[in-house]
Amino acid sequence: MDLFDHARAHAPDARRHLPLAEAVRPDALEAVLGQDRLLGEGKPLRRAIDSDRVPNLVLWGPPGTGKTTIARVLAGRTGHHFEPFSAVLGGVKELRVAVEAARERLKYERRRTILFVDEIHRFNKGQQDALLPHVEDGTVTLVGATTENPSFELNAALLSRARVVVLQALTPERVRDILVQALAHPVAQGRWPGAQVEPDALDHLAGLSGGDARRALTALEAALDFAPAGEPVTLAAAQAALDRRVLTYDKGGDQHYEVVSAFIKSLRGSDPDAAVYWMLRMLEAGEDPLFVLRRMLVFASEDIGLADSAALGVVNDCHAAFRVIGLPEGLFHLVHAATYLACAPKSNTVLTTLAAGRTAVSQHGALPVPLHLRNATTGLQKQLGYGDGYRYPHEFAGNYVAQRYMPDDLEGLTLFHPRGAGAEPALAERLTALRAQAGQTPAPPPEAKSPRR
Repeated sequence: MDLFDHARAHAPDARRHLPLAEAVRPDALEAVLGQDRLLGEGKPLRRAIDSDRVPNLVLWGPPGTGKTTIARVLAGRTGHHFEPFSAVLGGVKELRVAVEAARERLKYERRRTILFVDEIHRFNKGQQDALLPHVEDGTVTLVGATTENPSFELNAALLSRARVVVLQALTPERVRDILVQALAHPVAQGRWPGAQVEPDALDHLAGLSGGDARRALTALEAALDFAPAGEPVTLAAAQAALDRRVLTYDKGGDQHYEVVSAFIKSLRGSDPDAAVYWMLRMLEAGEDPLFVLRRMLVFASEDIGLADSAALGVVNDCHAAFRVIGLPEGLFHLVHAATYLACAPKSNTVLTTLAAGRTAVSQHGALPVPLHLRNATTGLQKQLGYGDGYRYPHEFAGNYVAQRYMPDDLEGLTLFHPRGAGAEPALAERLTALRAQAGQTPAPPPEAKSPRR
């Protein structure tokens, strides 16, 4: 028995003073609950572990889903030395020390090392570059843990040498199983002999944990300490320990972009119920209300535009009102704006016109302004023909007269194709009549493109 095995053998005693979530961390693969899709019999990761062919891994998933536990169990199952490393606290110097120790361990003990990098998305470029050669030559087997999309946070060279494993948030049923398993653990029985938790209290802790087993176990620990000695943990004690549902949301990470995307798509899809739900998800989790209002200001022109031009005014008024009122009453203005946008007729004509205009400018550059559109402010400009032939629309019936406004090289180019709902059909009808009067036959509108968000 080596020191690693000795420590594991005495783990229950050594863990007595650890937080409950750490103390009851499983030592066996079979005791890891909630990730059967990855660790069940016959699953690829399970086969790799059982055959001792563990690849470099990046474990990506929400907090409290078992990333650290899986890494530790993996090391114990395969006989690797487990070397934890924090990407937040450690730098290149500390990384080199850990790698050198792994090299010595492999040379003299013939024992491989799993380098577990917690929060690997915090690794900067220098740290990633320093680690890469040691991953390539097999000095360490990398197991990284992250709550952020590794495609955005890790460089291509490091990512190409690791297998990304996605962990899902735990279901309330699985979190409940973990709580029951924790109550039966020797550490829990030693601290709270004969401890019992009423079923509705377990349901409360599991349901409000947001799929985060660590949070549920921490709340269970508080509830056990709160309950009178010898009495079961009641729902009231559980509510005192955890009184609010966890809303997983990171204003700078994937959850931010995913929830914002769901909000915008619900507005675009004319579903006020979903739009309000996603918006309140953001706000309850701490998102800046002014950010949400700015997104709605953009939406009012991008996805509604001329179909209901009042939408921009409504959101702008709600934005101004919120800045005066603030929270919590200002939520009325946010819901007012969101429900109006969701119910309004939709058009992306502003978006497609903007894209077509940018393309024309990019392709043709700074074309000369036609002479009749130029102002003749000097005698020389008059001699050169500036302004000759310009017809002032207000001098004609209907305040309209057909004349060319595009550069010579773009004559006949059509950028604006109103085809949305609401007020746009009337605009399209008027514009068609004016273009016919000018002898223009506009090109057919381009196919609608996929939304940007």
